[in-house]
Amino acid sequence: MNSRRAAAFAVARWIATHGHLNEMLPEGPDRAFVQDLAYTTVRRFRALRSVLGHLVPRWPKGEMEALLLVGAAQILYMPDVPDFAAVNETVAAAKGCPNKSIAKVVNGVLRNLIRRREEFEDYLKSAPLAERESFPNGLVRRWIARYGEADAERLCRWHNEPAETWLAYRPGAAEPFVRLARGRKVSEIEGYAEGAFIVQDPATAGAVTLLDVQPGQKVLDFCAAPGGKTVQIAWRLGEGRLVAQEVNPVRRQRLEANLKRLGLNGVETVAAVKDEEQFDRVLADVPCSNTGVLRRRPDARWRWTPEHVAELVKLQAEILARAAAAVAPGGLLVYSTCSNEPEENEEQIAAFLAAHPEFKEVGRKESVPFASGHDGAFACALKKG
Repeated sequence: MNSRRAAAFAVARWIATHGHLNEMLPEGPDRAFVQDLAYTTVRRFRALRSVLGHLVPRWPKGEMEALLLVGAAQILYMPDVPDFAAVNETVAAAKGCPNKSIAKVVNGVLRNLIRRREEFEDYLKSAPLAERESFPNGLVRRWIARYGEADAERLCRWHNEPAETWLAYRPGAAEPFVRLARGRKVSEIEGYAEGAFIVQDPATAGAVTLLDVQPGQKVLDFCAAPGGKTVQIAWRLGEGRLVAQEVNPVRRQRLEANLKRLGLNGVETVAAVKDEEQFDRVLADVPCSNTGVLRRRPDARWRWTPEHVAELVKLQAEILARAAAAVAPGGLLVYSTCSNEPEENEEQIAAFLAAHPEFKEVGRKESVPFASGHDGAFACALKKG
């Protein structure tokens, strides 16, 4: 299948469902390019619609909409793709549509965009930050209120860059985290087959460091899938007992596959631990709004609403309370998210401590992308008296 058509299919499905884009991408030799194109299109969705709205008399739907978006994304945001290739390959993809007029429209609109590129680039430069950088208004307003206009813009721009891939190596390695050069496949790196490393951003180290796992302890990873932090814990635990809990059966299978590849057969994977069971260390890496990893999950920004965050905060509080019940006296509970939103982080911890006086905070770490150069993340360690 033409790679532009594959990307357009994924974008069209995403527009129709607003599901998880990474699950809509096809396998194949061009997957890297298809992913880059689909991610760029969804990442820049608002700005692309704004520009294309000046070029079409009536906004299209379905395949035409997706093809125009992926074509414009190449022209405006993928400088490594020559204009002629962006137009010719996208038009070729459009010729496969049942409606034969789509190719003619796509060709005309994209060539017009190229002719008027400077006009539209100037238009976007003068647009408000949320439109220019393609984010929901409410999310950008709160970032401006928290960080100021300049740093909010830095944060937006950071999240609009393609994500870097980091390899996390076993403890004792000369470099705990190594950035993978663009274009290289993880499976080609020395040590892959032996389970010498996992793909993980350095920002995740905060939660594992605060957990302070000691050899021989009994540890529970309360929301384990896909298993990056589970692996880090297992590497540090030695002969202790590690239970990885994951209620979702599909995600649990993925977790088990990752553990098997790495040879970590001693980790127990369960749907739920017994209510009365207690552990020396408990990690609650909870579901969140993902605002710290929008670079990696470009579709997550379009799921962000205050209402969605409120629902997540409620769920996080419930998970945190259940995880706390599994902590043995004198043990540690670490709460973590890949969000930078106060309701999910500092405010969540304050509410928990007010309701659970038997715990006290003993440390926290936060990564804000424009300051750390890594994913956004938050972690807080709570000791049970």
